Amino acid sequence: MLKQKNQFKVAVVQAGSEVMDKEKGIKKTVRLIEEASQEGAKIIVFPEAFIPAYPRGMSFGTIVGSRSDEGRKDFFQYWENSITVPGPETEEIGKAAKLAKAYVVIGVIEKNNDSSQGTLYCTALFFGPDGELLGKHRKLKPTGSERLIWGEGDGSTLPVFDTPYGRIGSLICWENYMPLARAAMYDKGVQIYIAPTADGRDTWFSTMRHVAVEGRCFVLSCNQYSTKDMYPEDISSRKEFEDLPHELTLGGSCIVDPLGEFIVEPVMGEEKIIYANINLDKIAEAQFDFDVVGHYSRPDVFQLTVNEQEQKNTIWKK
Repeated sequence: MLKQKNQFKVAVVQAGSEVMDKEKGIKKTVRLIEEASQEGAKIIVFPEAFIPAYPRGMSFGTIVGSRSDEGRKDFFQYWENSITVPGPETEEIGKAAKLAKAYVVIGVIEKNNDSSQGTLYCTALFFGPDGELLGKHRKLKPTGSERLIWGEGDGSTLPVFDTPYGRIGSLICWENYMPLARAAMYDKGVQIYIAPTADGRDTWFSTMRHVAVEGRCFVLSCNQYSTKDMYPEDISSRKEFEDLPHELTLGGSCIVDPLGEFIVEPVMGEEKIIYANINLDKIAEAQFDFDVVGHYSRPDVFQLTVNEQEQKNTIWKK
């Protein structure tokens, strides 16, 4: 266990993507990391699918039983601007993390290094202050129409990392409604619980407070603020936006303490980096009367089994 620096600053970056443009997305990411570092942030968090985008409002030309040629072209543009992990884009983010001397957690859409595979994954990447890519978490269960464009992760990418600023882990968006996934995070001793999301509803804020008070951890929830004019003109889904509000994603990023109280209440309707000073001593204080994997657990009654093996098809060779 690394020695903890019990008091430090964190940053949650509420910003919109450079939609379908990974080069511009990387430049924006680097700029925002630099801005947060100038405020002294030691942990910097970005939203779900920040590069190349959470494609809210896009149908990709799909109805039940049918996919259009135009929709396939939209998907190819999305796929082409997604990133490999590791790859040149992760190198650029790593360099920015190193200059910032900060841990960076960012949501990306990941494509497999094997160019023969077209499956995409909604992934959270973790970078250390030395610029190294520490690891990743692939979303276990895409929600609703997300299943059309993203594959499922497996238990091999459920990391919690020891850092000088506590133990850091992440679940993405509605994975946080999976009780056993949360239990796995708690069992690994997560202290800085990071929740990149595309949800900005009141029910989400209640969830973040519940996770914090259940896990007795700090929760950093990060959402985008996005508008219709951030999307390329050449996508076929443009005509589908006519009936949607100009503000597609309202934000709602927030920071919660281990007793479930907001340190920073949800911020709506703007791009903004929010900051908070964290004191890890508050976790032990909160666990005085409730420790979900300590005195409040009942291993004689309940046991958690997590399959952390990578799941792959067997390749037969003659």
